[in-house]
Amino acid sequence: MMMAVPKVNVTHSLRGRLLWFLLAAITTAAVAQAMIAYSSALSDADQIFDYHMQQMAMSLRSNTPMAASHNTDPNDPGNDEMVVQVWTPDGIQVFRSLSRAELPQRAVLGFSNVRANGTTYRVFSAQSANQTIQIAQDLAVRKRMAGTLALRTVGPIALMAPVLMVVVWWVVSGSLAPVARVQRQLALRKADDLSEVSDADLPDEVRPLVQELNLLFSRVQTAFEAQQNFVADAAHELRTPLAALKLQILSLARADCSEAREVAIGRLSAGVERASRLVEQLLVLARTEAADAKLEPVSLTELAKRSVGDMAGAAQARGIDLGLARAEEASVQGQGDALLILLRNLVDNAVKYTPAGGMVDVSVLAAAEGQGARLVVEDSGPGIAPEERERVFNRFYRVPGSEAQGSGLGLAIIRAIAERHGATLTLDASERLGGLQVTVEFASR
Repeated sequence: MMMAVPKVNVTHSLRGRLLWFLLAAITTAAVAQAMIAYSSALSDADQIFDYHMQQMAMSLRSNTPMAASHNTDPNDPGNDEMVVQVWTPDGIQVFRSLSRAELPQRAVLGFSNVRANGTTYRVFSAQSANQTIQIAQDLAVRKRMAGTLALRTVGPIALMAPVLMVVVWWVVSGSLAPVARVQRQLALRKADDLSEVSDADLPDEVRPLVQELNLLFSRVQTAFEAQQNFVADAAHELRTPLAALKLQILSLARADCSEAREVAIGRLSAGVERASRLVEQLLVLARTEAADAKLEPVSLTELAKRSVGDMAGAAQARGIDLGLARAEEASVQGQGDALLILLRNLVDNAVKYTPAGGMVDVSVLAAAEGQGARLVVEDSGPGIAPEERERVFNRFYRVPGSEAQGSGLGLAIIRAIAERHGATLTLDASERLGGLQVTVEFASR
């Protein structure tokens, strides 16, 4: 049977990470300092005791043999520290300090380490003409002394470590307090509250994030307001044709003869057509204001030919001369479907507002060295007065006194598509045909 492995929760808290890393660094530094202090103290103890052993051996060396004797003081504190043995040249031990240690005679002169009695001794041997002197010391004594010295060094740090940890926790918590404040502000907000978040007292590493968040809020607020205005305008504009359809249905129901019924049906069909056209343009406008689409090379010349071909029937029905005045080969980076909608709306507006028997020309001009392009649609209609040319781009706005009936969305759609493609849209009077000239200039990308 397989045992379930417990899941380890890894903290993603910035405060937790800082605290853990800083406290781990403090602990590591304390341990490292203790090890360094111990190593340094042990090295110093080795040097001091080695020198002491060497001086003791030199002071005991003489030219006359020492009498055999033993240290009989069991309370001598040096019993467990230094072991002194003296040997004659014949290998006879003539002196040994009172100690539990029994060390073999060492032929090696100078310093050496001897393993005996379950421990390791540091031994110094010196030889004269009539005796050999050995001074030995248990290395555990040195290690205990080094540990005591290291503990005295690290002790204050160990006592101050909790205080230092509290200070670190206080500093980290205080530094991240503004971040927690921003988090609380966002948590308490309503869904429609897109006001700016205060970036006061924020760390330099966090302030850019909050500033970008405020810019995002601003863009969302702008888009939200535009959407609200769009919905309100669309509801207002749909109310009129729907009311007209309702009246036309009532007229059709009250028609008492075939002639009146045919007139009512004709009016109802025209009303349905206008309402369908309005809804279609509302959907097109909403789609053009949606997220950015992928841009790819698009031939404006081919799109212009398609648009003229699509509107040829409507123009012929009104006796309007519609054609391509100039068709230079020009290509831009854009979305083909959106640019086709732009061209169709331009040509449709020109045909709609040009009197019967008039003229509409479409021109595609390539910029110098293939950098960018220009699209021109001009007609022989009444044109637009200079003071009205900016207002006609507003949604649902219609030029006062205009004979053609429209939804007031055509130019708004055209401008939205042009702006999405980085193009410049201008309205002017046509010098050649006398009506309106619309120019869409695409910059190079």
